[in-house]
Amino acid sequence: MPGRDIRTFEALAGWHRTGRWRMSLDLLISETRIALPDAAGLAARMIDHLAEHDIAFEDRDGLMVAKLPFGISSLAVEAEALKIRVEANDKGNLEMLRSVVASHVIEFAGDIAPTIIWSGHESNGGTLANFREVRLKAAITLTPHMRRLTFTGDDIARFVNDDDLHVRLYFPPEGLAKPEWPWPAPDGRILWPEPDRRPVTRYYTIRRIDLQSREIDIDFVVHDHAGPGSAFAVNATAGAICGMAGPLGRGIRPARWVLLAGDETALPAIARILETLPATATGEAFIEVADRPEEVPLVAPAGVAIRWLHREGRPAGTTQLLVDAVKAVRWPHHQDVFAWIACEAQALKALRNHLRDERKLSRDQVLAVAYWSLRQP
Repeated sequence: MPGRDIRTFEALAGWHRTGRWRMSLDLLISETRIALPDAAGLAARMIDHLAEHDIAFEDRDGLMVAKLPFGISSLAVEAEALKIRVEANDKGNLEMLRSVVASHVIEFAGDIAPTIIWSGHESNGGTLANFREVRLKAAITLTPHMRRLTFTGDDIARFVNDDDLHVRLYFPPEGLAKPEWPWPAPDGRILWPEPDRRPVTRYYTIRRIDLQSREIDIDFVVHDHAGPGSAFAVNATAGAICGMAGPLGRGIRPARWVLLAGDETALPAIARILETLPATATGEAFIEVADRPEEVPLVAPAGVAIRWLHREGRPAGTTQLLVDAVKAVRWPHHQDVFAWIACEAQALKALRNHLRDERKLSRDQVLAVAYWSLRQP
């Protein structure tokens, strides 16, 4: 698609609104006590910032507790110190939580350089626990503008989850004899290779995963103004290496009636969601693509209608097709509904406003994420 991927806190807030962090009896815990001259002020700034991204802290007798992406975080202000505890159900999620916390503390500390030392379950260096190196095994063309790449890798069971549809792919610069990947720092932050060796990241949907054959299928939209993912899909040959981390969740909440809407960048996710809906599900799915040759076969419950919207030569991101289609939907009389939307940023904004302001859907009834932006930031 024109423009580039949206890489903001939406990836985290989108997870948070699904409410699908799964509690485990075997929680992993890390704690830190950070000396700060204005711990209370920093904590307040952090909490306000996270609230802007739909992550709220609950005050439990002075202990501020929040369900964040990948787990739970709590913080307490002591005399010139901030005590933080993070809990997660696996090491990869714990690392991500520590990274979110440490990055925000350092950002809001300004000119102060806080010392962050974690105790409890710690990283042992090397690569991230939720990271895997994968190799391209095969590629096929699905439509004129979509290719399916099949990757193979070891220990990929963590990616098998219908609630967590997505992964983060890392594309290394061309010409490196050996790719270099991010790693966890002792203070919890994620550190990266130097710019000339740093991989570029983009988010994609796992379309199919087979543990027996160790295969993962991912569908790529390819276009004239190729970004790193599109260029990789077009040019990579068997054996090409990239990184994969996750999974990340942007699934749907169970409901009697569902609305799915997106452009071709969301088509792999919509296809996978449709396949996992119960046979009794009802609803509508709107998918905007360039033209009829871009349609792909979809498997859906009988009660879910699939509507293809064709731009017919108009550039992606320049039409009102998706917005108009959603605004014209005939909603059911009951309130057990859920809307999942993923598309270009401006269309996304219009659709989210419509669902909240005109349809009066609550936050837990809508998951709307900008997958890309026509406008350059």
